[in-house]
This record gives sequence, C-alpha cells and structure tokens, in this order.
Amino acid sequence: MNILATENKAVITLFGATGDLAKRKLYTALFKLYQKGYLQDHFALLGTSRHPYTDEEFQQVVRDSIKDVEETRKGEAADFSKHFFYKSHDVTKPEHYTILKKRIEELDKQFGTEGNRLFYMSMAPQFFGTIAMNLKKQDLLSDEGFNRLVIEKPFGRDFDSAKKLNDELSKTFDENQIFRIDHYLGKEMVQNIQALRFGNTIIESLWNNRYIDNIQVTLSEKLGVEERAGYYDNSGALRDMVQNHIMQIVAQLAMEQPVSFTDTDVRVEKIKALRSLRVYTPSEAAANFVRGQYDAGNGTEAYRDADGVAPDSGTETFVAAKLMFDNYRWSGVPFYVRTGKKLADKFTRIDVVFKKPLIDIFADPRHESDQTLNSNVLTIFVEPKSGFAMQLNAKRAGQGFTTQPVDLKYLQSDTDKKESPEPYERLFHDALEGNHTNFASWAEIAYAWKFVDVIRKLWDIEKPQFPNYVPGSMGPAASDELLARDGRQWVYRLNH
Repeated sequence: MNILATENKAVITLFGATGDLAKRKLYTALFKLYQKGYLQDHFALLGTSRHPYTDEEFQQVVRDSIKDVEETRKGEAADFSKHFFYKSHDVTKPEHYTILKKRIEELDKQFGTEGNRLFYMSMAPQFFGTIAMNLKKQDLLSDEGFNRLVIEKPFGRDFDSAKKLNDELSKTFDENQIFRIDHYLGKEMVQNIQALRFGNTIIESLWNNRYIDNIQVTLSEKLGVEERAGYYDNSGALRDMVQNHIMQIVAQLAMEQPVSFTDTDVRVEKIKALRSLRVYTPSEAAANFVRGQYDAGNGTEAYRDADGVAPDSGTETFVAAKLMFDNYRWSGVPFYVRTGKKLADKFTRIDVVFKKPLIDIFADPRHESDQTLNSNVLTIFVEPKSGFAMQLNAKRAGQGFTTQPVDLKYLQSDTDKKESPEPYERLFHDALEGNHTNFASWAEIAYAWKFVDVIRKLWDIEKPQFPNYVPGSMGPAASDELLARDGRQWVYRLNH
C-alpha cells in the first residue's frame, strides 16, 4: 500500500460488466489502485449486464481477470473481489433501475462510501442516453456525495449524432460530472508533452513557427482489424483514430501555456487550439487528406477478405493528413498525422522538426554534393518505448570538417515503466478524484467532429481506389507524396 495515497470512496456501477473491456482493462486497473491504497475498504462495484451471474460467480470473473497481476500480500485478490457485486439488468427497462437503486444504497451503507456514486458505461453508445435518462428518472443519483458519469468512445459518428448524445446526457449530468474516456490521454508520454513544453524554457521558447518547420504524429498499428472487423467496417480509421486520439494529441502540441495546471485551465487552452484548426473546404480536404486500405500480402489476408467486411468495402484502414492552425504561434507550420493498420510495426511517436540554419557555414562550395546540415528533430516516444530523443548536428570524428547527426536520448527504465500507471488505472483514479485534465470536454469533441465531418462527407461520395498498400509497409505511396509536395518527408520511414 502506498502510504501517501488518499483513499477514494465510491460505489461504482458498471454497465457492461461482463464485456471484453471490463475483463481486459477495467478490473486490472481497479486492482492496481487497490494495491496502491487509492481504493481500500470504502468502495464497491456493482456490475450489470444481461448475463445471469450470482455475486460469487461475478467475483470469480473478477479474480480470473486479474490473475496475471502479482499480489503484494497473501489473499489480496480474494479480498479485492469481495467488493464486487452483480445484478442482471436490462438498461431499457425502467423497473430494473429501481432494483439497482436499492442495491446501490445497500452497498453505500455497507462500505461507507458517503453517497459517492460513479456510473461507468462500457457498452454500445446507443444506450448511453437511455441509461442517463433512467438514472435521473428512477432517482439513482445521490443527494449526499458526488455523481459522476464515465463513458467510452465512440462519442457519436459525426457532429450531429455527437451533439444529440451530449444533449441527452446533459439532461441528467452537468459537464463537470461527465468524463469522456480517451485512453491515449492516460499514456505516460502523452502526459509528458506538457511537462516537456512548459517545464523547460529551452523547449517552450522555440515552440513556434519561427523555429519549427513541421510536426509529425504517427500512430502505427501492426495488427489488422482482427475480431473488430464488423465494428470497424462501419467506422474506419478516420472515426476510430483521427477524430479522437490524434486530435487530442495535436491539441496538446498546439495549445498555449495554461494559466495554471488545472483541468479547467488546460481545457481552455486545448479548446482555443482546436478552434484555430483550419476547417477545410472539400477541395482542400481532397488535397490534404490521404486514405488507404491494406491488401493481401506478407502472409496476411486483405482487409476485404476479413469476416464481417463487405467484399467491396470502401472503409479506410489508413489515414494521413496535413493540418494547419490559423493562429499567431503556428501560422505556416504543417502538422502531419498518420495512422493505420497492418503497418510495419506497432508504435506511437511525435517528431518535431526544427528549421535548418539559414546559412550552412560548413558546406564546401567546391563540392555541391557534400552533406548539408540535418534538421534538429525532437522525438517523443509514446509507445512501446517511452522517452525523448533530440537529433543534433556534430562534427564527425577524424580529419577534415564534416558534420553528422547525433542523438541525445532518454528512455524510461524498466523500473520507471513498472511504476507508471496503465492508462485505465490513471483515468479511473482521475475520475474518482474528479480531475478532468485527461478527459475530453464536449467543446473539444465538437470542434474535432466539425473538422472531420468535411473529410468524411467527401470520402462518402468519392469511390476510393482500394486496396492500395501492402501489409508491412508504412501505408500508400500517396502518404509520402503528401509531404513530398511540400519538400518534406516523414522522419520515421522504412529503411531509415
């Protein structure tokens, strides 16, 4: 137990308690909070779904889910699971909420949670509004402690559906009670963006269009759609990755320094950044966005051959784009982003490319082919390795005077990685604490959808030339051409 940890008290009601996310991520996250003392004696979780489990059977599900987490004291997993209870529930039936209310009130008294209630929706989004409405109508909200709602993505399919969902939730919960999960915001190195920028004068003083040439964000996945094919074919990379994860990372890279490091002030600056993101016309969208779909190759079937995917599917599994911000800090600086499935490897990284010196005093005018100075590049490694690298120019050892790029690098040790909370552990703790810093606000989501909707509408009326890239590559050739048109190239590329 962490003696510095402050215990959180709450009854957590989990809708979708037998789902894949709960078993893979949520119970493990809660167990780690329990091990560290953030959850102790005064919490309970009431799981709900259609499955007819008893409390004991559900507790066994929880123990099975956390069996790979090392126990720090004997019987710890068993003691933890005794805080879990279950009630079979149909979210569409109002009378079922009456039973939930009674059970929550009993658990509140049994575990002394002081009326604190956290409702977690880990199920199909079409039920979010129904659940929120019934929580209010059937009087499940507490008058004594806090009431908080945690919801998973996707948050709508476009701006209109997202607004409809937000309006439904807002009838029961205020904005400061809603926590919209984006697990990328829980990653250690994504959170380090602000520490790197605002904690280092040498970085923040250069963080503008006078010194930065371009910024690149890559979210690369080695796997294909696997068991998510049915869902993915109705979503695609634009909705699944760009509208949420990439837009949230870009907002942190582009935002101004907040007045203080509080959730309110951080959100203000992220919203301002997204407001300045240039919303493209259809012709601009066509010029600045690339889409792709993987073919068969390297022992992999084509996307269109996956179970649950239409044989003529036009769903993109890859997106690359050039984003522009129309504000004083970033005017003229392109943000290049890309994400895709069946790429060369699994990793997430950010590359900040600085401008070259105006004059290369080391170039030999007698030999035009001599190597010129390389751009300085700051790389933020998000996953699987975590850390930073700065590429500088230095003199090559030996006679003469030629330069070569060298890296100053810091990577987290295995010990540091072990100490770093997993994204869901961090986000669960933040929600229990009422800290919104690492959650997306409605305004952020709205601006992201308004930007993405232009591209989606264009792609929906234009038939793509799919498939157009081979598994194990870094996407279609048009992705490289997008940068080549500007005289640039991706920092991370194969054979580099």
